[in-house]
Amino acid sequence: MTNLVICKIRDFINLRNLERDDKLPSERIMSEKLGFNRNQIREAISKLEYYGVVKSEFKKGTILEIGLTGANGMIDEIISLESPSFNELVETRISLELKTVRLASERRTNIDLKRIKSHLDAFKSKIIEGNDYLEDDLLFHLAIAKASKNNTMLSLMIILMPPILKTYDRETVCKGDLVSSEITKHESIYLAIASKNPELAEKVMKDHFFKLSKHIQSKDSIQ
Repeated sequence: MTNLVICKIRDFINLRNLERDDKLPSERIMSEKLGFNRNQIREAISKLEYYGVVKSEFKKGTILEIGLTGANGMIDEIISLESPSFNELVETRISLELKTVRLASERRTNIDLKRIKSHLDAFKSKIIEGNDYLEDDLLFHLAIAKASKNNTMLSLMIILMPPILKTYDRETVCKGDLVSSEITKHESIYLAIASKNPELAEKVMKDHFFKLSKHIQSKDSIQ
């Protein structure tokens, strides 16, 4: 339904020949003109805002962020998007983390290092006790992304992590993993960041993801 509403909003934008910085009508007016309830209009606007097509500003309303041609092209891509597969999410995460760990090792502060160490300690405690450690692992990696001082990369990590955790097949991906080796991998990443060695940081992060990379490659070959 949301994509259908977006198509109608696109038709409205084209009909009015709106361009960048032009204001869209209020939710109430669009609801009346397009024949959808205000919640449906709001969801469609939120999705367009997420992808940067529009921007909602307090007291100003909803503004078109790009020109008519760009808006049409972007909306075509948005409505054609399918939910990403686990493999696609993981591929994106690995590529992103190899970059964030390099930046973190170059830019981290002592506060960043303490935050990373705190989540590392929580991860170690959970995995040693045999408790669920995935969320602490997530926070460890998010702390590294935060230390990169690149908010775009951090935002992408925040977006990627929940669907990965939701579809994570631990029994398959983690089969045969030893507690000691998992701890060592995470400690190596921390130490590389602490020593401000970007080359080593990228290498140990790549080693950390070696098994996961092989797992998604094997799934691709089967498909």
